[in-house]
Amino acid sequence: MDKIVIEGGTPLEGTVKMSGAKNAVLPVLAATLLTRGRNVIEGVPNVRDVTTMIKLLEDLGARVESYSNEKIILDTSKADNPEAPYDLVSTMRASCLVLGPLLARLGKARVSLPGGCAIGARPIDLHIKGLEAMGAKISLDQGYVHGKADRLKGIQFFFDTVSVTGTANLMMAAVLAEGETILENVAKEPEVVFLADILNRAGAKISGHGTDIITIQGTTSLNPIDCTIFPDRIETGTFMIAAAITQGDVTIENCMPQHVEPVTLKLQEAQVDIELGENKIRVKGKGPMESVNARTHPYPGFPTDIQAQFMALMTLAQGQSIIMETVFENRFMHVAELKRMGADISLDGHTAIINGVKGLSGAPLMATDLRASASLVIAALAAKGQSIISRVYHIDRGYVDIEKKLLNLGAQIRRVK
Repeated sequence: MDKIVIEGGTPLEGTVKMSGAKNAVLPVLAATLLTRGRNVIEGVPNVRDVTTMIKLLEDLGARVESYSNEKIILDTSKADNPEAPYDLVSTMRASCLVLGPLLARLGKARVSLPGGCAIGARPIDLHIKGLEAMGAKISLDQGYVHGKADRLKGIQFFFDTVSVTGTANLMMAAVLAEGETILENVAKEPEVVFLADILNRAGAKISGHGTDIITIQGTTSLNPIDCTIFPDRIETGTFMIAAAITQGDVTIENCMPQHVEPVTLKLQEAQVDIELGENKIRVKGKGPMESVNARTHPYPGFPTDIQAQFMALMTLAQGQSIIMETVFENRFMHVAELKRMGADISLDGHTAIINGVKGLSGAPLMATDLRASASLVIAALAAKGQSIISRVYHIDRGYVDIEKKLLNLGAQIRRVK
């Protein structure tokens, strides 16, 4: 099992290019099941979750014509197998996104209950409730969701809690449903808006995406998808924080500054110098950082996927900061590892109280989930001495060559087998 070894204390300097957004490409790949033909997707990040989704689509009958240089050509003409097996679905939450498209395309689906990071229950109750309202008959048996439907029917559906994958799943199902579907209290994340735009380009009739209410007029078929994935906002935020914590000077290229505005504002509040360009961001650490409070919230609020990384930064800020996690109930597993490096953090339910310290010390560390592993890398970059991070397969789920990108910025980092 791979480990990442970091000798901390070197400011990051230089230019780094962001990869395509993992959380945008996964629903787009699932959406190819709504088509019959040759789908072309560019800007595909080479991360483990994408590889898993591609394997899942192949298992469902899709054929990969080619996949190289971040471009995949995927033929879904014969994707007629309704079963998504446990060995693939159990490793990745986003694999549940095939449920809606399979029911819309085939009228049946057998999808294993999803897995992924151990950051909370994240049930798919809302997905099932919405699909049942659309006329699907759903049952659970031996860890699988069984679904059957004639053509799905348009509905009016209110999400009790904002759900990114729930919004995407029901939106995709509704595209081929009969009649009009109105989804209320939906997710407004850029990845959801992008999916709606891509589906519209393929012939869907979706409006209101980016607001609280999405309206879908059902149609009978879609054309194949042809698109380029936009840059990853979570990777962008991670590198912004890495530059700040090392007191570095980093220019991040191929990014969308508007997507990371909540992170930018928090960093500026902490007295980090940030220059914004059209598709680039320059981050300069310029001395002592001030403590800043943060509360995670669905987009356009402060992203839960940046909470762990921001906490690592606050361990070295002056004063006390308070971070509240409101999206996932078990997303403080990185705290114990940060404390082993000398961080002063106490927990009270879903709230973390961080008292800034003068420095962190390198230590053996263990990653527990995708974003927690990124926070440990960030902390190790600033710590005195050597850190060895185990179970880095978590970080490979969502970051393309993170150690190579950091190495090019001057970090003393290497991967060992």
